[in-house]
Amino acid sequence: MPCLNVSTNVNLEGVDTSAILAEASKTVANVIGKPEAYVMVVLKGSVPMAFGGTQEPAAYGELVSIGGLNPSVNKKLSAGIASILESKLSISKSRFYLKFHDSKAHPAQEHAQCLHALHQE
Repeated sequence: MPCLNVSTNVNLEGVDTSAILAEASKTVANVIGKPEAYVMVVLKGSVPMAFGGTQEPAAYGELVSIGGLNPSVNKKLSAGIASILESKLSISKSRFYLKFHDSKAHPAQEHAQCLHALHQE
């Protein structure tokens, strides 16, 4: 289950966050090659943040996925999410940092997947 967690110092009041979440979810699913039904996106605004010594609009993200990440995929994901943030929140691509974590499946996660599969029947 890929999870993208993005924090920004931009105030999200009055912003159509649904469009950002939907576009980011679709981008993660398409680039990683996993079903969008398993993608989670979290967006937090008004987070006190400084980047490069200023508090101009910026964002920090972390993407965790069980497999599917590599340098080529990471580059495409960074570019895709940066484009969304630039177009929707006016955050310059140079003021966004995305950290990747390719996780190995843990027995608890495998158990959760089994439970999820049982509930789908």
